[in-house]
Order: sequence, then structure tokens, then C-alpha cells
Amino acid sequence: MKDIQFKRHRRLRRTESIRALVRETYLRTEDLIYPIFVVEGEKIKNPVASMPGVHQVSLDYLTEEMEELVNLGIKSVIVFGVPAEKDDVGSQAYHEEGIVQRAIRQIKEEVPSLAVIADTCLCQFTDHGHCGIVRDGDIANDESLTYITKTAVTQAEAGADVIAPSNMMDGFVAAIRRGLDEAGYSHIPVMSYAVKYASSFYGPFRDAAHSSPQFGDRRAYQMDPSNRLEALREAESDVEEGADFLIVKPALSYLDIIREVKDRFHLPLVAYNVSGEYSMIKAAAQNGWVNEEEIVLEKLTSMKRAGADLIITYFAKDAAKWLNQ
Repeated sequence: MKDIQFKRHRRLRRTESIRALVRETYLRTEDLIYPIFVVEGEKIKNPVASMPGVHQVSLDYLTEEMEELVNLGIKSVIVFGVPAEKDDVGSQAYHEEGIVQRAIRQIKEEVPSLAVIADTCLCQFTDHGHCGIVRDGDIANDESLTYITKTAVTQAEAGADVIAPSNMMDGFVAAIRRGLDEAGYSHIPVMSYAVKYASSFYGPFRDAAHSSPQFGDRRAYQMDPSNRLEALREAESDVEEGADFLIVKPALSYLDIIREVKDRFHLPLVAYNVSGEYSMIKAAAQNGWVNEEEIVLEKLTSMKRAGADLIITYFAKDAAKWLNQ
């Protein structure tokens, strides 16, 4: 053995204190964005069957929910709304008294320290479940931009700190940026769902948001999971149109895309750890097949290592508790 030359990498793994000294990637509570689903009515806290631990909540439960997040050290939320009424143009998405607008106002009044991100899309609000306006069985891209921009402006008026458009229409960042600027909200950043794949990992979310398409699918506007270069083109367009953050969604099956986007563009990058990724681990943990804490923290760390600065995740509460131990 004396004549064998090799490097001793294990020296830096020998104890926990040494491992901590050389740790390259850190996951912090401040990195986590918690999605919340608000619904019309009172005294509602509906568990989402396919997402253990996630609830739809009415506004009277919102304060309790926000106080829990603050106590855990979570500093930002993204708000999704489930309206009582839907129509073909998603009018409750941009109504001044829409469920999302009311939720934003309440959060900013009661817990002003929280950063409130408004998901900006029509799918939860249209009776057909698509993210834009349907004309002759197709999604009318440019007409959809008008309604999406109206939604963004009313969300900003309600007090949203960040607008996060998720509709994947061509030109949506440019349209929203112009609409916000003209309405006097040039200071409000846009967190673009720049790279959003037509993924099978979204199923449980559609239970939570009641947003399943009533016909067809979303492959004509969300990205083909096979494509890599297209993701870079999408991100580049949004950067040129004025995006302030970029989102890659989903996260776990697209870590390579997260890394490429981060290497190419110098904006804060957000990984969306989506509902299917959440529910798979919850189901495995409930069956005793995995150690939930260890696998969740490993998964979230992998997203940070791939290049994400922030992570939207339904595990935010659980992860915060583990990180605060």
C-alpha cells in the first residue's frame, strides 16, 4: 500500500463539524415560499385529499395560517384563489373584490412583514379550466394577455409585493410589465413562470385549485418535457421583456434545466417543487418506506445545488420546523 498514490478525500468528511466547515450548499428557511389556497366562505379548512397536510382555507382562517408561517420564520407566500363562481373569461381573477385580491389585502394588513406573491393566471377562474381565453376551441393568445394584465394590475392594487404570471402565453411578461408601469406600479417585480413544462406532476394541485381543463390539455402552451433548448429560449424572452425573477416548474425532474438557466441568466431563480413531487414523498413516508425529513431536506438541497435561489414548496412548513431544530 505504501507505493500506491491516491487522494484522501475522506479527511474532510470525518466528523460533522468538519463536514459543516466545507459544506457548499445551504438550505435556509428564508429560501422557502409557501403556497396557500384561499376559498370563498367562512370557517372552511378543507384538507386536500391528494396532498396530506395541505388545506384550502377561507379568509377567516387566513390570519392563523399566516401567524404560523411567521413563527416558523417563513417570509413569503404565493397565493392561489378558488372562486365561488367561474365564467368563460375568468372575471373573478381580475375583480377588485376577487378572492385573491381580498386575501392579499388581508395578509398585508395583518402580517405586513410577509412578502406576498400573487399567482397570475386564469385557469382557476375559467369554467373551461384553461389558462387563457378560448375561441373556436383554441387559446387566443393575444386576447388572453388583456385579461391576464388586468389580473396583475388588480393584484398589485390589492398590495401584492410580486406578480407571478403562470399562464405561458407568448408575450405575457411584456404585457404585464407594460400594464403595471402604466398603472403606476413600476416598482412591482414580475416573477415569471418562464419555464413551465406540461408535466404529469401537477395532478394533486388541480385538486387543490379546482383548475383541471374541461377539454383537451395544456400542451399547446406549456412546454414539451423533452425539450431543453426551448427552455433557454423561453427564459431569454422573459428576461428581454422585463422579468425580475425566473421560475422553473417542475423542479425535481428538471434540475438540469435549473442549472442551465442559472448559468445563462443572472436573475434570481425559483424552483417550483410541485404537488406531485410533494404527494409522492408524503405517501411513501406514510407507508414507512422513506425517512420524510431526510428525503425532503435532501431533495430541497438538490434544488439549491442545481442553482435555485428560492423554492416554492408545500413542504415549507415541515422543512422550516426541521431546519429550526
